[in-house]
Amino acid sequence: MIDILTNIDIYNAVVPLRITLGIIMLDSGIGKWRRGISGTGHWFASLGFPKPQILARFVATLETACGLLIIIGLFTPIAALLVVANMTVATYVQKFKLRASFQGGESQGYELDILLVVSALTVAAVGGQAFAIETVIFSD
Repeated sequence: MIDILTNIDIYNAVVPLRITLGIIMLDSGIGKWRRGISGTGHWFASLGFPKPQILARFVATLETACGLLIIIGLFTPIAALLVVANMTVATYVQKFKLRASFQGGESQGYELDILLVVSALTVAAVGGQAFAIETVIFSD
C-alpha cells in the first residue's frame, strides 16, 4: 500500500465524500423546483403517495437544505440522517414500486440511491469535522 494513504486523517478523507453528497442533494432539490414542483407532485401521486403536492415541496426543500448544510458542514449528522431517510424511500420506490433493476434498463436503476444512502450514513457517523462550520462554531 502507498504510505501516503495510511497517514491521511479519516476526517480529512471524508471531506470529498461529504461535499459530493451535499452537491448531489442540493442539485436534486433545486432541480425539482426548476423543473416545476407540480410535476414532481404529479409523479408522487402516480406512485400513490398521500398529499403528493405537499410532499413534493417538502422533499425538494429537504434535499436543498440538507445538501447545503452538508456542503458547509453545519448540523451535518442531522442533515445526513435526513438524507438517509429520504434516499431509503427513493430506493424503495425504485426497487419495489417501479420494479427497476439494480443498474437500470428501461428505467433508472437504484444503484445510485443505495450509494447515496451509504454515503449519507458515513457522513452522519463522521460528522462535519474537517473544513466544516460546525467545528468552528461548536469547538471548545
